Amino acid sequence: MADLATPEAAVLIKARHVKYWLRCLKTLLPHHYTGNDSNRMYLAFLILCALDLLSALDTALTPEERRSYTDWIYHCQHPNGGFRMWPGTDFGPLANEGNAAWDPANLPATYFALTSLIILNDDLGRVKRGPTLAWLRTLQRADDGSFGETSVNGHIEGGRDPRFAYCATGVRYILRGWLGEDPAKVKAAEVGDIDIDRLVHYVREAESYDGGIADEKFREPHAGYTYCALGTLAFTNRLNSADSRPHIRPSDTAKFAPADPQTTLRWLVARQTDMIVPEDESLEAEMDPDIEGARGDVTKDSEQDTSSPRPSPPLHQSPDPSSVLSSPLAMLSHPCTAGMNGRCNKVADTCYAWWTCGSLYLLGQPGLFDREALRSYLLGQTQHVYLGGFGKFPGDLPDVYHSCLGLAVLGLIGDSDIKPVEPGMCISKDAKAKLVKLWDGWR
Repeated sequence: MADLATPEAAVLIKARHVKYWLRCLKTLLPHHYTGNDSNRMYLAFLILCALDLLSALDTALTPEERRSYTDWIYHCQHPNGGFRMWPGTDFGPLANEGNAAWDPANLPATYFALTSLIILNDDLGRVKRGPTLAWLRTLQRADDGSFGETSVNGHIEGGRDPRFAYCATGVRYILRGWLGEDPAKVKAAEVGDIDIDRLVHYVREAESYDGGIADEKFREPHAGYTYCALGTLAFTNRLNSADSRPHIRPSDTAKFAPADPQTTLRWLVARQTDMIVPEDESLEAEMDPDIEGARGDVTKDSEQDTSSPRPSPPLHQSPDPSSVLSSPLAMLSHPCTAGMNGRCNKVADTCYAWWTCGSLYLLGQPGLFDREALRSYLLGQTQHVYLGGFGKFPGDLPDVYHSCLGLAVLGLIGDSDIKPVEPGMCISKDAKAKLVKLWDGWR
């Protein structure tokens, strides 16, 4: 361990990451995921994407396994277009109008299914492109242009935040991108489209005064929502990036967004922070050094109150400060570590490294953050050196969500052990090239 506690040791332990992902793919997931069984398509995407980023997918899968995973995804395709999140709602020959409400296609599942098929090098030949694009239009709300998650008996279900808009435009981009912006081609294909102008207006409404983008107007901006909103705009060629389009004032016609990309960039740059313990806890510890766990001090057993044992922190929540400071993983910390947070005055978190950096790349400004400090944070603070993968916070066990996004941001900033990453889709550029090749064939 002595060699690992040096700045030079902040490297990706690739073999353990590959082993972690192979366990996730070919054995049972940890018990924490039992409650996520109905989100299996989402988990499948994260696992396949991560193995592809590690250049391990081709060696990990036999041709038979690749066909099996591809067939499973198609088994989740809804007969009326779109994909299910898992096969558990498929009634098969028992399906009828009476139980159709229990088996709707799901928007995020459709995006994850399509991107997973691309990663698996499928030709999308079995995708119901026309019905899926038609179904997509039924998910857009007429009042504000937002998208829902499912459509049940003609009613749009699900939230209104930019995550669903991102998935909707991502599906449109994959299945319709080959048409480009040529009106003649679009008309010839007779493929109806979503209301993009209203969608852009919806994004503009969610912009905050400080440049970030929220789930809806008058709400606090969030790095995840900001990325999804910018990705939505990029998918539809409506992104007002800092280096390509002039400033658009709010009074102008809402054709592009964000309204002021420079303000959005300032908000994104402010997301990099070296705070890994909440400020109030750090301040309290400084003011009262006798607080249990302050600065990693260990009290004697005789001084501890055992009448009410301290409960374990919930999964993916910030660990107790004492566990952070005394963890062997924290010993890997670099003097210059600075991760990203998702909102003002919050601690750094592995996933926000992706949401923030991806947003900066989408806006054409990838040089506005400290890459080395971020890399040191990920590899020295949240990488799990024993199990592989990444945790949410320093000292956390790895989970598939943060582990995949940790790899993705390393690929985004040019880590030599990770494939280059496509910032708008969170897949490797190799996978994106497969999609472009499909478009050429469809033309």
